[in-house]
Amino acid sequence: MATLNPKYITFDCYGTLIYFQMGPTARRVFADRISEQDMDQFVKDFAAYRLDEVLGDWKPYKEVVCNAVKRTCERWGIEYRDDEGMIFYEAVPTWGPHPDVPEALARLATKYKLVALTNAMDEQIPHNIEKLGAPFHAVYTAEQAQSYKPRLQGFEYMLAQLQCQPEELLHVSSSLRYDLMSAHDMGIKNKVFVNRGHEPSTPFYEYHEVADLGGLADLLGV
Repeated sequence: MATLNPKYITFDCYGTLIYFQMGPTARRVFADRISEQDMDQFVKDFAAYRLDEVLGDWKPYKEVVCNAVKRTCERWGIEYRDDEGMIFYEAVPTWGPHPDVPEALARLATKYKLVALTNAMDEQIPHNIEKLGAPFHAVYTAEQAQSYKPRLQGFEYMLAQLQCQPEELLHVSSSLRYDLMSAHDMGIKNKVFVNRGHEPSTPFYEYHEVADLGGLADLLGV
């Protein structure tokens, strides 16, 4: 890591800080249409379509989720019920942090300015941030940036708003595909991968790896 004293620590929110429950919600909603033995693959396909939906021009997140649900149902040849995607959209603001997050964030906030860059709508994210229990210097959404990660526009927007250079950030995420690959392409040298089991390690992208957010606080000596 080029520096252990960044001006800002920037975080992915959903999955990294917030326990992102799209998979468990899908298991509940589709339990009557997808067998237990097929459910793991169904959840993986749903995740793939959510990623695909954010790669084009920006659209409201409710469209992202609803389209992903519809496309997954079509792929599996099962019924999509009206407004079923909204179950997922409306659940997002109710989700809280991973157990390791509040204490670690409180430690980090004693020394660093915390920033979130999140694939969220403005109406969603305040409810999640409130549950983290730590002060955030700034929270930037896909709605504000008019772009979802992993596209680079969100990172460009955040850097412009903070009026800083990539080398002044430490970016933290549990996702290589959504965050750390893009951060690498943006020239953000300081990166931490919180390995929550979503994706395999990919050392090419030059990051420190920790098992939980407490490991980040330990790494930074706070």
